[in-house]
Amino acid sequence: MLPVSYLFVPGNRPERFAKALAAGAGAIILDLEDAVAPADKAAARQAIADWVASAGVAPERLVVRINDALSPWYADDLAMIKAAGIRQVMLPKTEFAEQVKMTIAATNPEVVIVALVESARGINNIDQIALAEGVQRIAFGTLDYAADLNLPGDEQGLIYPYSKIAIASRSAELAPPVAGVTPNLDDLARTEADFAFARAFGCTAKLCIHPKQVEVVERLSRPSEQEVIWAEKVLAAAKDSSGAVQVDGKMVDRPVVLKAEAIMARSMTKTHRQTTN
Repeated sequence: MLPVSYLFVPGNRPERFAKALAAGAGAIILDLEDAVAPADKAAARQAIADWVASAGVAPERLVVRINDALSPWYADDLAMIKAAGIRQVMLPKTEFAEQVKMTIAATNPEVVIVALVESARGINNIDQIALAEGVQRIAFGTLDYAADLNLPGDEQGLIYPYSKIAIASRSAELAPPVAGVTPNLDDLARTEADFAFARAFGCTAKLCIHPKQVEVVERLSRPSEQEVIWAEKVLAAAKDSSGAVQVDGKMVDRPVVLKAEAIMARSMTKTHRQTTN
């Protein structure tokens, strides 16, 4: 199972890397892009390479967000990714499938891409991006998208792009998409509401910028006790019957069974993480 929470850490703050990894997020994103000033890019790149070489971090828990393909730092970022053997890359400002191809070609064939879509052009080309070889899943950069379209801040402006990303991801048989960040660190209710909104369109993960947001996302991703009880009843009823059955007065058919199986899978995944971390 892929991460539910992705925690950003500035690439020029190596003293925070291990702390972020211990904060409970499914993965950390060591950031070379927005969080790092131009003058600090080279030092951040070296800090990431040095830490990866010595920390022994599991590859599935580490993502590096490089600078975008049109930036003057892109080539140097790719060289570091290749030399350090990093396997997961977040590609910002993804607008064309060709950007994914270029990134993988310049690094390693084993590299997988979290395509961060942040613009109207990216949404317009989302089907091709989702089908690009090497894309693991798509993340939605809601703040940059809103700026690109000069949206007033009403979440209704995100309905169409979230829907397009979710449908493109499912059609391409990708993992479900990742919701954008919530910038207000002091309003965890906003984090919760933002994730609930994104989940309504099929997102199963969220980008975080502080460890306290991670707890909210991880908690909301877990099925409730009532959901687990219901799923167990559905699966037991389906197992014991070769025909149509009812649970709590409602007909159990294949979509209901699939939903119950998904709930149990989410429950078991969290249990496994708690016992292995």
